[in-house]
Amino acid sequence: NRSYDKIRTLTGHSDSVLVLAYSPDGYVLASGSLDKTVIIWDAKNRSYDKIRTLTGHSDSVLVLAYSPDGYVLASGSLDKTVI
Repeated sequence: NRSYDKIRTLTGHSDSVLVLAYSPDGYVLASGSLDKTVIIWDAKNRSYDKIRTLTGHSDSVLVLAYSPDGYVLASGSLDKTVI
């Protein structure tokens, strides 16, 4: 059996986190939440520092997807929009 160690607890959302997505190169982690935001985290070297918070949805973020080259992040929400 493989065991895993906790690296870090990421805080920044004001409500439950619903979705996570790593960029194709593994250097960026995005999290989407009931708080209607997406937070971008620096995953390079396992620092997981918050890079920025993205806003624009008027309801919970349910899905995140990076483009294959990692330059575009799409977010889908219960507000019926994709940003």
